[in-house]
Amino acid sequence: MFTGIVEELGEIASIEPQGDSVALAIRGPLVTQDAVHGASIAVNGVCLTVVDVRDGVFTADVIKETLDKSSLGVLEPGSKVNLERPVRLSDRLGGHLVQGHVDGVGAIVSREPGERWDVVTVSLPADLSRYLVDKGSITVDGISLTVVEAGTDRFSVALIPTTLALTTLGHKRPGDPVNLEVDVVAKYVERMFGDRASGDRP
Repeated sequence: MFTGIVEELGEIASIEPQGDSVALAIRGPLVTQDAVHGASIAVNGVCLTVVDVRDGVFTADVIKETLDKSSLGVLEPGSKVNLERPVRLSDRLGGHLVQGHVDGVGAIVSREPGERWDVVTVSLPADLSRYLVDKGSITVDGISLTVVEAGTDRFSVALIPTTLALTTLGHKRPGDPVNLEVDVVAKYVERMFGDRASGDRP
């Protein structure tokens, strides 16, 4: 589990093709301080398993399923990525509960600069729109954000200076893909009420 509070803006050090998968080497001196083989680190909102750690760089295998269903497949050496280690039970939950399981890929539609913030509109796969509500939570590239306005095919978020400075969303431009994870609580509520409506539950 993660919180969607990005710890570090890392960088892709190298990408090694391995048939229908790739081995990513990611530079992240902070998140690798206590990383060991088998640990989890969220990369742009995708939970990856650490294979090796050396000198502030960790490697992770990314299979075809993940490449096809997330934006990790478009990364290149030098690409910036959001990094977060899993939350500990003793930690404060600063964002919201995030699994690191991408539900879909959207794209930046527009940016509207304010005096100290940007309002960013992101396209939304149609099958995810039912999980979004105004002032609800969504994860964009691993960042826990509050929805300003939820539409049927897009939504908007307001990015404060800290988010603009310390995450990939400060650099994304219209057309750039982003990983989306909706609030898991909304999915569980839908499943419970759906089962009751169909008579599967007492």
